[in-house]
Amino acid sequence: MPALIGWVGAVGYWIGVGPDEAPGASGDVAADVAIVLGAAVSGDTPSPVFRERIAHAINLQEEGRVSHILFTGGRAEGDELGESEAAMAMALEAGVPAQAILTETKSTTTMQNLVNAQLVMRDAGLDNAVIISDPLHMRRAMEMADSLGMIAQPSATPTTRYRSFGAKARFLARETYFMHHFWLFGE
Repeated sequence: MPALIGWVGAVGYWIGVGPDEAPGASGDVAADVAIVLGAAVSGDTPSPVFRERIAHAINLQEEGRVSHILFTGGRAEGDELGESEAAMAMALEAGVPAQAILTETKSTTTMQNLVNAQLVMRDAGLDNAVIISDPLHMRRAMEMADSLGMIAQPSATPTTRYRSFGAKARFLARETYFMHHFWLFGE
C-alpha cells in the first residue's frame, strides 16, 4: 500500500510540474493552429476556465504565432451552445477573423477533443499545433496528443481560474486519476 500511495503521489507531482518542454505563456510557441481544449459552458457562456483558454488562443493568433484557432467541444445537455460554438462566439466578438476559426462540435472528453481536432487539421491542411489548456491539464493532454502522433507543443494558460489551494488540489487529484485511466485504457 505505501508503494501505491508513493506512486500516485509521484504522478500527481509530475502532473503538477507540467510538461518539461512546456513553454507555458512564453513567446516561444508557434504553429499552424492553436487547439483549444473544451471546458464547461453555462447556457451560451464559457466558464471562467474556458475563457482563460480562449483568451490565450486569441492572444497567440493576434501575435501571429498561429494562423488558425481550432475550438473543440460539443454541447452538454441543457446548454444553448456547444463548447466550441461558445468559444467561437467569444473569439469573433474579440475580432478574430471568421476564416481563422475552425471548430469541432462532437467531443465530450479530452481524447475526443484531440482525435476530432486531428481530423479537422488534416482536412484543413494544417500540420502542427499548439495545444492550449489549463496548466494542470496540460501533461495529460500532451500525453494523449503524443499517443495520436500529433506534431504539437503545449502552451498552458498563463493564469488559472483554479486559485484556491482546495480547488487546485481537487483538480490535481482529478488529473491524477484521469492520467492513470489514460495509461490503463487509452482514453
